[in-house]
Amino acid sequence: MPYSLLALCWLALLAAPTPALAREVRVGVYQNEPKIFMSADGQPSGILGDLLVAMARLEGWTLKPVPCEWAACLDALQAGNIDLMPDLASSEQRLQIFDVHKIPSLLSWSQLYKHSGVPISSMLDLKGKRVAVLAGSVQQAYLQNLLSSFAVQAELVPVQSLEEAFKLTAAHQVDAAATNRFFGDRRAASYQLDATPILFLPAQLFYATAKGRNADLLVAIDQHLAQWQSQADSEYFRVLKRWIEAPTQFFVPAYLWWSLGALALLLALALAGSALLRRQVADKTRHLRASEDRLATILNSVDAYIYIKDMALRYQYANRKLCELFDRPLAQVVGSTDSEFFDATTVERLRINDKRVIENGERVEADEICRSLDGSPEQTYLSIKLPLRQPDGSIYALCGISTDITEHKRSEEAIHQLAFYDPLTLLPNRRFLMERLQQTLKANERQQHCGALLFIDVDNFKDLNDTLGHAMGDELLRQMAVRLSTCTRAEDTLARQGSDEFVLLLCDLSPDLDAALEQTRHVAQKILQHIAEPYLLETRHYQSTVSIGIAMFGDTPTSRDELFKQADLAMYRAKAEGRNALCFFNPAMQAQVTARTAIEADLHQALARSEFVLYYQPQVNIDGQQFGVEALVRWQHPQRGLVPPLEFIPIAESTGLILPLGRWILSTACRQLVAWAASPEQAHWRMAVNVSARQFRQSDFVQTVEQALRDTGANPQRLELELTESLLVDDVEGVIARMSALRALGVRFSLDDFGTGYSSLSMLKRLPLDQLKIDRSFVRDLLHDPQDANIVKTIVTLGVAMNLQVIAEGVETAEQREALVNLGCTHFQGYLFGRPAPAAA
Repeated sequence: MPYSLLALCWLALLAAPTPALAREVRVGVYQNEPKIFMSADGQPSGILGDLLVAMARLEGWTLKPVPCEWAACLDALQAGNIDLMPDLASSEQRLQIFDVHKIPSLLSWSQLYKHSGVPISSMLDLKGKRVAVLAGSVQQAYLQNLLSSFAVQAELVPVQSLEEAFKLTAAHQVDAAATNRFFGDRRAASYQLDATPILFLPAQLFYATAKGRNADLLVAIDQHLAQWQSQADSEYFRVLKRWIEAPTQFFVPAYLWWSLGALALLLALALAGSALLRRQVADKTRHLRASEDRLATILNSVDAYIYIKDMALRYQYANRKLCELFDRPLAQVVGSTDSEFFDATTVERLRINDKRVIENGERVEADEICRSLDGSPEQTYLSIKLPLRQPDGSIYALCGISTDITEHKRSEEAIHQLAFYDPLTLLPNRRFLMERLQQTLKANERQQHCGALLFIDVDNFKDLNDTLGHAMGDELLRQMAVRLSTCTRAEDTLARQGSDEFVLLLCDLSPDLDAALEQTRHVAQKILQHIAEPYLLETRHYQSTVSIGIAMFGDTPTSRDELFKQADLAMYRAKAEGRNALCFFNPAMQAQVTARTAIEADLHQALARSEFVLYYQPQVNIDGQQFGVEALVRWQHPQRGLVPPLEFIPIAESTGLILPLGRWILSTACRQLVAWAASPEQAHWRMAVNVSARQFRQSDFVQTVEQALRDTGANPQRLELELTESLLVDDVEGVIARMSALRALGVRFSLDDFGTGYSSLSMLKRLPLDQLKIDRSFVRDLLHDPQDANIVKTIVTLGVAMNLQVIAEGVETAEQREALVNLGCTHFQGYLFGRPAPAAA
């Protein structure tokens, strides 16, 4: 036996599941602030470090930072000693030994920094200089090739970190240091170094893994980058804002313009000098050709389009990059005009700028949008155009330098779109709206025009999402955005503020408030009309409405937040008045909200102070005999007196206090049943107790009723729970299951306010009901409205057919009772038979 037990225990241990281990990711960290560095708590920090920490938190990774110098980090990554390396600029050589994800994590470029006493303004000034560069970096290889193309002899001094490069430069041990722009802009001032005009190597930065390893990390990184970069308020943009105070705007420093201008002037002088040198003696020819070759090397190595046009705007020179753009050799470009390469619109734009240079001698700096004759997409160029002058000052040509900034412009537009526009409807978002509203309010202080803020909330939008799905909901919002746009003027602002809420800012309305109110009302009614027209959602026809809350401004100073609050209050009033309506804000709304807040605060204390009491209203049969009561809660407030249910029940529902209040009502009603059971005249009475939808949907509701019956000893067959038809909107199966469980105990059920909600015959047939309760709204107009009489008769007939008792509530006159009897109703409740009163009465 002992051995058998031991074996069984051993097998159980083997079969027991082992806890999943968190994914450990070894991350190479080198000091390159603010992109990546080791923080004081031993975790990766900086832009790329913070992004990785955020991803690790979502993915469940455990980051294990491995401090290393740059070259050592790459060696460790290739050897498999670390799993992931941030801040890798992609190149063909590196992609042979490393894998990277698809979406760049960051965009950067490189720049040279120098001590203030060292004169460096172009690549030619690097002759004989020593330049510190990160060992094994792409800057090292690129800079070496760039120096060779300029025929400049300079010494590149490899260093292990960018901090070391700046220290050497500050100590005059080297003349300049090459770093990325993030590190340089952040650290140069602390070393008293200046940025030079030498920019090079625009780069896309990635996280890298060893070739063929840890592909799951790269897939996860791509997923997070794709999601974050499409959301203006994501972790990605929060990290950028934390490390870079404002989005980097594209600009070219003034000293670079002067450098480019000097380069253009050098070109003009060289060409003019070439013509003179050819007329010199034969022994100068060799030197001239060497100079021309050097100049051609320089111009063909620059990452820009350089050209010269004569007075007739014909090309006289084009560097290699421009020839490649035109897909023609230099011989075919010279003598041509722009009309041979660009469409008519582009030619006209270029001609206007060129004439300013040729005819007026202006220096033109402009963004030029160009489209080629082959119909390819438009490209944007930043162009600098200078006049070339003869010794006497007359202009003989134009020199231009153009840089392709198309991708940068697209990135700027994409970032602006993400930051200020809603991706679903393409409308401005809340951030855009808030800025526009602030500007409008400031301008309004001077101009004294009226304006209006309209909150537009879609009615019953949750029902659409729950029944047809979120895709249908999104399509409805898109179509609504189009319709709303047709109701606005160019000077107005329409924005999507949230899930199903739009906001319209009407500006420059009449300075007369009454006229402005009428203008606003006209726009709001137009919106209600347009929105209410049918929609086609895929193959379904669907109708929807909106509720509009309106806050006016202009007559008195109003803050932005106050205006939003007013429009929001007005919108909720429009919903309370039946939806598909508009409502203007007024101070009475604010007073109502203040009163509601006070009631809510007192409600939290009311149960503890035993301020609630139960009143009971008689229920009688056709013979006038009382067979039961309905329990109705009242609030005996110490200052306000007896507070009616309509004032506090909705607040208790919205705050969740209805749950403890409902348990108190149920227990108190059951105790009263027990008290009446001792009296022969009252022992047969039934107790009807209202149950809210929120209370009934609680997972422990059946147990709550059982506990109340058990604690009080009440007879479950004398307890009748009144449910509303709103319970039947969703989770019908759950409702039936709870009702059946309580029905098994003997508890009865009544469907309250029948005829005003959502029930259908097929649903009623499935519910274990005992009674239907005719809503008081049908009884009130029974004697005057034949339609109400027909409805009552239909309900009575339905109850008889389904073997359900039918009771009419709100019976106040003998005439109403007589009419109900004639229609077949045999049970009644209302003031005619007794008002709600305490049990003792």
